[in-house]
Amino acid sequence: MDLEQPAKRRRGQELEDAILAAGWAQLIDGGYNAFTIDAVAEKAETSRSVIYRRWPDRDSLLDATLTHGLNRDRVEPPDTGSLRGDMIASLQHSNLARAELAPLMSVFMGAYYADSGRTFADVRERALGQRAAGSLDTILARAVERGEADPAKLTRRVRTVAVDLYRHDLLMNAVPLSDEAIVEIVDEVFLPLVRPDAG
Repeated sequence: MDLEQPAKRRRGQELEDAILAAGWAQLIDGGYNAFTIDAVAEKAETSRSVIYRRWPDRDSLLDATLTHGLNRDRVEPPDTGSLRGDMIASLQHSNLARAELAPLMSVFMGAYYADSGRTFADVRERALGQRAAGSLDTILARAVERGEADPAKLTRRVRTVAVDLYRHDLLMNAVPLSDEAIVEIVDEVFLPLVRPDAG
């Protein structure tokens, strides 16, 4: 295919969404080093010039692609009626939606950091902004209102400990966690740290 001749007549947001979806697919399929303007143009069935009119270089396209990909499949925080149920449901959703990305992100971040000096925390902040902790904040605020969590115990580290343990296991083992492992994180580590003291 001639990359300078667009194969499909798409415009505006539809075209940008198609390019970013193609960029995400290229990143998943080929990894960081195979993420090039040419490869994304071919996968999106468009031209290099169309991409360059929107993103001036590979890095800006990569940033936009990461923002697009990391915001896919985002859902409203679960509301099961209990902190335990909400945390388990939230981690299970992440497990289904994101677990296959763990091997990619492990390899990707090494090369990305070497080139840009940016960490995974930088990538998340850029892609998600205020939404990065939004779901967890909602779950914890509801738990405080129900009397299931002591706000004085919800330090920055404690708030994220369940998610941090989940990510650690996922990245270390590169396979989705079992439901049993998710329940262990919530029941054995997270809930004892945040529950109000008896009496």
